Amino acid sequence: MPKLVVRSFTLSLDGFSAAPGQSQEAPFGKDGLRLMNWVFATRHFNAMYGRPGGVEGVDHDFMAKSDENIGASIMGRHMFGPPPDTKDKAAWKGWWGENPPYHHPVFVLTHEKKASIAMEGGTRFTFVNDGIESALKQAFTAAHGKDVRLAGGADTVRQYLKAGLIDELHLVQVPLLLGQGERIFEGLGGVEDLYECVEFTPSQAVSHLRLVKKKP
Repeated sequence: MPKLVVRSFTLSLDGFSAAPGQSQEAPFGKDGLRLMNWVFATRHFNAMYGRPGGVEGVDHDFMAKSDENIGASIMGRHMFGPPPDTKDKAAWKGWWGENPPYHHPVFVLTHEKKASIAMEGGTRFTFVNDGIESALKQAFTAAHGKDVRLAGGADTVRQYLKAGLIDELHLVQVPLLLGQGERIFEGLGGVEDLYECVEFTPSQAVSHLRLVKKKP
């Protein structure tokens, strides 16, 4: 049965997944990109961009598993970009250049009307204006029996958590304090009754936690 999954979603010790001040130059907010240093160090990440090098081990293995059996992704508009004050919205095609790392259909939640964008490598961004359930239905159809990955950002993950639609989360806790930013569990009283932590695996850099939806 195909699942909606969150994988390799990184959080600070105080629960923030991004810092304030997002811009084209700082997609994770001011100094927020340091949350992703564990990703950048892995061989899997370097291989995604055709680069040699990178470390193997626990973090590499979790990163590699993040891409397994994924047929489509969903993300919020700020995960795609641009920030609201950017003037070239019509021309903006995302943070990742001409060949994004998805290589499958991606559904972007937004209130804006925007035509689909086909990118190199098989990524196609489709913009959904009628809610999270519609995006999920379209993503499952496009995934052809594979899982759908919820890529982020925090507000989008929070909406799907609140609706109880996420089947599994792989969260990565980084030993850093951001002090402020966006949290996925903000204002979600009762979520503890829906999910349970079934795996805790520390590496030298981060801690990997896997949460699954409880069976009814």
